Amino acid sequence: MIEPLLLTATQISTFDGDRLLTKASGFFFARDERLFLVTSRHVVLDPASRHHPNRIEIELHLDAVNLTRSTNWSVLLYQNGKSVWRHGRDSAGDIDVAVIEINRAALPPSVQLRAFTPEHLPAAFDEIEVGTPVLILGFPLGFHDTLHHLPVVRQAVIASSYGLRFQGQGYFLSDGRTHRGTSGSPVVMREALPAADAAQRGGLPWKLLGVHSARLDMRTRDLQQDESLGLNSAWYADILMTLTEAGSPLADAPMDAAAADAPPLVAGPAMAPVTGDPGLDQAAGDAATPAMAAVDSTALATPGATVPDAPAADAPSLVTTSPDGAAATPNPPLPDARPPGPGLTTSEAP
Repeated sequence: MIEPLLLTATQISTFDGDRLLTKASGFFFARDERLFLVTSRHVVLDPASRHHPNRIEIELHLDAVNLTRSTNWSVLLYQNGKSVWRHGRDSAGDIDVAVIEINRAALPPSVQLRAFTPEHLPAAFDEIEVGTPVLILGFPLGFHDTLHHLPVVRQAVIASSYGLRFQGQGYFLSDGRTHRGTSGSPVVMREALPAADAAQRGGLPWKLLGVHSARLDMRTRDLQQDESLGLNSAWYADILMTLTEAGSPLADAPMDAAAADAPPLVAGPAMAPVTGDPGLDQAAGDAATPAMAAVDSTALATPGATVPDAPAADAPSLVTTSPDGAAATPNPPLPDARPPGPGLTTSEAP
């Protein structure tokens, strides 16, 4: 029997019409009767790298026994001139997490997936200690089980004080090996639960701690003498409670100016099955992410909103070397998210 955790994640391919742009990771989150796809915001829009997809495709399983049966499902990113995703921002700027509500009724009747719920979020920050082992579930460099259409899992540990905003931003750090294509992956911690309790949570005895965003490195690092830090940023998962709240007055916010310049939308329904597999050789690199924002209870759920892509004031010596979801060529150079000089850089890949 397949582990339910592996059915929570899906590979995301971004497109400009029929042109493949990037590949990244995502996962499902359910609240009440509503279903959402979660990924990094820079996967669906990144003005800094001129990444403006107008649709995405996700892969869905169609048979609980025969996992080789799957379909690619297309989702338009704009409807009636407005973005369909929602992302947050607070006093520090944008939060690199985006959610797209999925119409359950439009999915194939036999679809097989699992979703995290609010019950999978930590009840208290102090229950998770630094050094706690975690898993990052995704599609590094587009790599996965192409026969059964399943993600792979990387091991990591919590590398900063969980519950604190690292350097004032809304993320924590993990220590683990990641690659481009991992942006939008869930960061989870195993939870010891009785079988009955695990069954009530959809067979998922896991805590959803965060959403993986980018690899971190020192801009001042000597490339000849020093190894990379091997650290990653992950946004606190509690932002999902804000982004999935029903009846938000911001649900009809217009698309931002950058998206308005994007190519015209693909004709057809917002969600429809498509065929074909671009293949690993077309996996693209990630776009650079700007200085990230912090998560707090006042974060706004804003579809498609953006803020200027500028580094935070007095940025420390860490830099984001490359976020997961960028350029349209295989294995491009990892772009710097900030101008030259000391600062936090991200380097990630879809």
